[in-house]
Amino acid sequence: MITIDIPGDDRLDLEHLVLDYNGTLACDGRLIDGVGKRLEKLAASLRVHVLTADSFGSAYEELDGYPCEVFVLPSTHQDRGKLAYIRDLGLTSTVCVGNGRNDHLMLREARLGIAVCQQEGAAISTIQSADILCPDILSALDLLLQPVRLIATLRT
Repeated sequence: MITIDIPGDDRLDLEHLVLDYNGTLACDGRLIDGVGKRLEKLAASLRVHVLTADSFGSAYEELDGYPCEVFVLPSTHQDRGKLAYIRDLGLTSTVCVGNGRNDHLMLREARLGIAVCQQEGAAISTIQSADILCPDILSALDLLLQPVRLIATLRT
C-alpha cells in the first residue's frame, strides 16, 4: 500500500495500480523502455493490473515475467469494462493510468486518475477525467515511486 497525506484534501490509501496497455505502457504493442523496471518497484507496494484490448496481440508476451495481472477486455464497451474492473477492486484504493477514450470512466471514478499523452496522443475526455496529466508513462509511474511529487501537485 502507498499512503499519502495531501494537505487540504483526504489521505490517499492506494492498494491497486490499474494501467491501460497500448498508448500507455506500450507503443505499437511494444513495452516502452523503463516501464518494466518501474512496474517491478511498484509491485512491492501495489497490486499491478493491466487492462487491454491487446490490439497487437503482444501484451502477454511483453509483460511476461513482470509482476502484474493482465486482463484482456472484449472488443466492445471497453470503457464500461474497465470501470467494472476497478469497481470490483475498490474505487477508493485504486490509482488508474491511461490515455484513450476507453479510459475516461476509470480515471474519473478511481481515487486517483492519471492521464498520459505520448506518441498515440490522449483523448480529451480522458484528460478532463483525470486528476493529473503527465507527459509520459515514466513520469506517471515516478509520481507513485516518489509520492512527494503527488503532494506538490494535488494539495490545495
